[in-house]
Amino acid sequence: MKLALFDCDGTIVDSAAVIHTCMERTFEDFGVAKPEMAHTKSIIGLTLDIAIAQMLVRPVDAEIAAMTARYKEHFMLHRQNGGVLEPAYDDLLPLIAALAARDDVVLGVVTGKSRRGLDAILAHHGLTKAFFTTRTADDCPSKPHPAMVLECCTEAGIDPNQTTVIGDAVYDMQMAVSAGARAVGVSWGYGPVDALKAAGAHHVVSHADEIATLI
Repeated sequence: MKLALFDCDGTIVDSAAVIHTCMERTFEDFGVAKPEMAHTKSIIGLTLDIAIAQMLVRPVDAEIAAMTARYKEHFMLHRQNGGVLEPAYDDLLPLIAALAARDDVVLGVVTGKSRRGLDAILAHHGLTKAFFTTRTADDCPSKPHPAMVLECCTEAGIDPNQTTVIGDAVYDMQMAVSAGARAVGVSWGYGPVDALKAAGAHHVVSHADEIATLI
């Protein structure tokens, strides 16, 4: 059996616009200069408090905790006011369906999203039943710590050396390498291809159907 663990933001769904809008509003609320989109994209994948602290080049402290809570409020308001849920990238839904149908593959998600956020995305795109195991920011330390991967491996009963992590960020590649899993980067997300390779990606794919041939 093989285990395939997908990152969510930037890999399955394109969430940059929503995340950036909520980040801009949060920074504005705290009197901090609004970030550029490139800056926001660079931290997507990290647990939220660590992401905000990294953007501001400071440790997680009481104000960072308050900003994290405010960001979550803006995100919930976006949803409650009819804001669109993050769209899936082209061909990702058929790929996941095809992999889920294979007898030799178990699927999972490893994400910096909250549990509630991930559940909403999976339900919206009809993916809830496709994934056997999931780990979120509510369950494990932030990427690139290997805990998300290792806990999914334990739950699935599959060794890391039979596991592939698919993601768009350097944190995904670093996490996979630290866990002893294979790292597959995707070019359609937010991490530059050269950075993915430098972070330890064994492969970087440009199309979703390439992933099936690597698992």
